Amino acid sequence: METIPILPSRPSPSGKKPAGPPPRGFALFALGFRPFYLGGAAFGALAIAAWSAMLAGMQSVGPAPVLPGMFWHAHEMVFGFAAAIVVGFLFTAGRAWTGQPTPTGAALALLFLLWLAGRVGMWIAPGTVAFAIEGAFLPQAALAFTRTLARAGNRRNYPLALALWLLAVANIAALWMQAGGHDVAALHACRAGVALVTLFVVVIGGRVIPMFTTNAIPGFRLRQYQQVDRMVIPATVLGLASGLLPLPAWLAAALSLLAAGVLAVRVAGWRGYAVGNRPLLWVLHLAYAWLPLALLLQALGALGLVMAGLATHAFTVGVLGVAIIAMITRTALGHTGRMLVAGRTETVAYWLIAMAAVLRVFGPMAWPAGYLHWIWGAGACWVAGFGLYALTYAPRLARPRVDGKPG
Repeated sequence: METIPILPSRPSPSGKKPAGPPPRGFALFALGFRPFYLGGAAFGALAIAAWSAMLAGMQSVGPAPVLPGMFWHAHEMVFGFAAAIVVGFLFTAGRAWTGQPTPTGAALALLFLLWLAGRVGMWIAPGTVAFAIEGAFLPQAALAFTRTLARAGNRRNYPLALALWLLAVANIAALWMQAGGHDVAALHACRAGVALVTLFVVVIGGRVIPMFTTNAIPGFRLRQYQQVDRMVIPATVLGLASGLLPLPAWLAAALSLLAAGVLAVRVAGWRGYAVGNRPLLWVLHLAYAWLPLALLLQALGALGLVMAGLATHAFTVGVLGVAIIAMITRTALGHTGRMLVAGRTETVAYWLIAMAAVLRVFGPMAWPAGYLHWIWGAGACWVAGFGLYALTYAPRLARPRVDGKPG
């Protein structure tokens, strides 16, 4: 398997922090992960706080969003929050994979401001203006990432560029459908966005989780089955598509169960339960373990055995939420020159997002009558987890690397 040089997998041999005072200056736009991790995490916390307030009937939290509340929530968590993290990750990883530059400085600042304008516009601007601003961000980001890969001839990662373009198309489709009053179709486009971001987790997680685990724990034995690994992507695509296409219930359930089974074999072979008290590792394994569970719930939902929304939130809170908090801490530590050690802040954030997933997915199954209470509890954990990240990492992301290196 090709090495993925996205970040150092171990601290320096000395195990010591760089001597002397840390470099001074403003470095928020030195590399893609910096503004988009910070902005994405802060927005993710604020958006869920606003959504929780809406569900509580509080109209004094600010001006009402331009969009219907349900669509605003779905759209902003996929194309606002998750998309920002994906772009920040790909801009950072793209440079490491290719040796070619990705947007930095003024170009990165303009892209970030375009993303930020989209968030503000989707809340307060007239519909046409908001949609035009919001629809422009992802195509610009996809074009920049594609150019980076093309300059290096990095064909291996062209599928990731394609997925980013498809995410841009899904966003524009959602906005177009909503503008035309097609509320159901607009929400369907948001679900397509969830599926695409989930594919990023499947692909990137499949590359790096085994590598990070074996690098961090010498002699760790994980089982990787070539036949299973070859099946993961096509099976997952079929499983995710079955949740989007108008298929017979039995066929949708069968495809979801097939994908769940393939991913479950991969997860079992990785033996995440054996990584011990290593938060940077167990949180990655936990995020990936949500994949087969979410697909299982999707199968049960297709058969009418559980609420369909539980699978949606198993993907969004369980898979994406846990994977995002895992990667934005790990990559930020590595790319700011810090040791890859999860402190109290990181560990608490991991537990908060993990608890948000459990409450949001399993709470309504255990006590359906308390549905709103489970949502509020999950929302509180989510806001606390990503809010803690934003507050703690803001100075780290805004300042130069502590080791004096560029980036």
